[in-house]
Amino acid sequence: MGMHEGRARLGKSMRQLMARWAATRMQWNDANAENFETQHLAPLEADLRLALTAMDQMSQILQQIKKDCE
Repeated sequence: MGMHEGRARLGKSMRQLMARWAATRMQWNDANAENFETQHLAPLEADLRLALTAMDQMSQILQQIKKDCE
């Protein structure tokens, strides 16, 4: 799996997770749900967004390296 495929897969998985959480949150609306979201999902979402940004930057660097080596 290449960088683009991995990034796309990670992004899709993140969107699916957040959509499923939104659906779950409509049914599960108490302090435990809030705690789960705050303690687990919010940090995970932030980390995933940073990972996607890093993958974009790495892709650009790799493209430049490939261009320079031609």
